[in-house]
Amino acid sequence: MTVPTPISARLADYWRLTRMDRPIGIYLLLWPTLWALWFAAGGVPPWPVLLVFVLGTVLMRAGGCAINDYADRDFDPHVARTQSRPLAARRISPREAVGVFVVLSLLAFALLLSLGNVLAIWLSLPAMLLAAGYPFAKRVLSIPQAILGLAFSAGIPMAFAAVRGTVDWRLATALIVANLCWVIAYDTYYAMADREDDLKIGVKSSAILFGRYDRAITALLQTLSFALLIVVGLWTQRGVAYDAGIAVAVGCALYEQWLIRKREPGPSFRAFLHSHYIGLAVLVGLIVDML
Repeated sequence: MTVPTPISARLADYWRLTRMDRPIGIYLLLWPTLWALWFAAGGVPPWPVLLVFVLGTVLMRAGGCAINDYADRDFDPHVARTQSRPLAARRISPREAVGVFVVLSLLAFALLLSLGNVLAIWLSLPAMLLAAGYPFAKRVLSIPQAILGLAFSAGIPMAFAAVRGTVDWRLATALIVANLCWVIAYDTYYAMADREDDLKIGVKSSAILFGRYDRAITALLQTLSFALLIVVGLWTQRGVAYDAGIAVAVGCALYEQWLIRKREPGPSFRAFLHSHYIGLAVLVGLIVDML
């Protein structure tokens, strides 16, 4: 006779499936979205818009984790760091994971609908496609981190649309490319931690593609990201506080480069976890400057 799984245990598995116990992904998705909201508003954005984007970020990141584990359900059991995930350990079924992704995506979409902004709603559609497609890109692309970067940048034009009713594509594109470079850099750290397992199971990643040039390329990508953020600051006439935020972010990047100097899995993963401080430093500098 099969003993039913306690409800508390099921809820705990769903919590872990959506990585709510590991909020690093929320931060990495949220900070650049908030950059865009503050740039679009020229200060504090309207509170309803801010609330919708914060909650939507949490929901989409959680849903993205669920569909990621669905896509990786046959790979995660063979990777030491992921084999205990609920889907890999068969405590949650693939159908349940897909259901979680669909429900959370619909909730995020309903939040956006509440703003009544048609342009932002249309821009959310490719964002959802990118969120659903990224986990499968690891099968066919040598640098799936680029798809992740686009997915994590999708909130930028949506933020301009929600605040202004239109998109300043010059600013939005600069922020998207800056964020794309940053995402590829920090997700390469993440991939460096799994490089040996990924090579064994045939999963593609930027860490494998970059090979022995991984440190140099991540440093170059971070430099390009900071350069673009400086350009955006010049375009929008930002001041000393914004520049100070970028200076702190550069210091964070240097520390992360020191962590990955030996390309060891543990320090590489710590560099990934530390990366969100770059986005936070830029955001704090931006907010203080606009005060």
